[in-house]
Amino acid sequence: MKLHNKIIIGLVLGAAAGITANRFAEGAAWLGWVNNNVMNPVGQVFLRMLIMTVIPLVFASLTLGVAGLGDIRRIGKVGGKSVAYFILSTTLSATIGLVLVNLFQPGAGLDPAMQQELLNTYRSQAQGIQSNMATGFGINTFVNIVPRNPVQAAANLDMLAIIFVSVMFGAALTLMPESKSKPFTQFLDALGEIVIIIIGFAMKLAPYGVFGLIFFTTSRFGWELLESLGLYMVVVLAGLLIHAVVGISAMVRVLGGLNPLVFWKKIRASLVTAFSTSSSNATLPTNLAVAEQELKIPARIAGFVLPIGSTMCMNGTALYEGVTVLFLAQVFGVHLSLGTQVIVVVLSVITAIGAAGVPGGSLPLIMVVLATVGVPAEGIAIILGVDRILDMARTTVNVAGDMSAAVYVARSEGGWKPEMAESGGTPARA
Repeated sequence: MKLHNKIIIGLVLGAAAGITANRFAEGAAWLGWVNNNVMNPVGQVFLRMLIMTVIPLVFASLTLGVAGLGDIRRIGKVGGKSVAYFILSTTLSATIGLVLVNLFQPGAGLDPAMQQELLNTYRSQAQGIQSNMATGFGINTFVNIVPRNPVQAAANLDMLAIIFVSVMFGAALTLMPESKSKPFTQFLDALGEIVIIIIGFAMKLAPYGVFGLIFFTTSRFGWELLESLGLYMVVVLAGLLIHAVVGISAMVRVLGGLNPLVFWKKIRASLVTAFSTSSSNATLPTNLAVAEQELKIPARIAGFVLPIGSTMCMNGTALYEGVTVLFLAQVFGVHLSLGTQVIVVVLSVITAIGAAGVPGGSLPLIMVVLATVGVPAEGIAIILGVDRILDMARTTVNVAGDMSAAVYVARSEGGWKPEMAESGGTPARA
């Protein structure tokens, strides 16, 4: 049985078992013990093994990707195409979300009693997020991309800083004589291979880790919470589905020249990993393997676009942020004019790019946007109970956006044709 099928089975069984446990044993001491001592630890070991490989993998793949582009001017060209695509697709996604939330007004019908109960239940968690949230965006946001200490940036999983360091190393390699650069590129190539082997070890745990993560999440939800926030969840999920099925598929067809059905079929393993881990960073190793082995995208393109995309291409996150801000504005009776909603779209795109590619990484940034447009930031407590479900869905769309960007850049740079993915030919390495 293929690995992604095993993961899907683990996902389905974990969800079914978790929902059943919640239905018949909600609040039971034994369920809490199982979650805290079995399910969550197994899931966290799997998740941590994947995240453990992210920094060396990003550094190796992105540095080699930049070095493989050769001419330093081409780096700027490919980078410009990538960023332009990220901004276009993310803006489209956020706009879809705002149209839907204005159309269905999910916050207008929330029971005030349930609103207060949610605030009381999750207030301490919201305050913890607020105490660690960024104070805002400005010139220092861009200054901090250049790290004083790359090792400290790696320890803090500061992906924008790691991307900057990797691009600088790769650009420097293009300016060195091959006799001097070759030993380092060979080291990076070996490092990449080592990481891939470690990822293979981690993926053997995937079906069990996914079962544990999903059971831990679903066993804690009550139907009352899902019913109360049902319309809000439907709006978010519908927006994500529309952007994926219509928006991303259209860009894959028009800009990438690839049949969307082939695209979605080929990236199944990435989607399942993204959904189960709720982490773009943890999915990056799978993305690189799928891009090269299934879509046959050249390693130099995949190694450049996908690490950047895992931090900057946040389609699903931008949509989720926009919907959440307007939903909470409706809950608190704060009227947001059309101009203010445009600001919400812009802020959603900007903050999505800065969101950490880990579970719940966008929550502090949503609080920044809430405070900016005059909605009580502590209102984030209202949606914390269902955030994990929506996190899984939006991460899946984020990852699909990354892969679609790689398809577009690979086609526009030459050396790759859609027929290569459709026929299953050999990927280009140069």
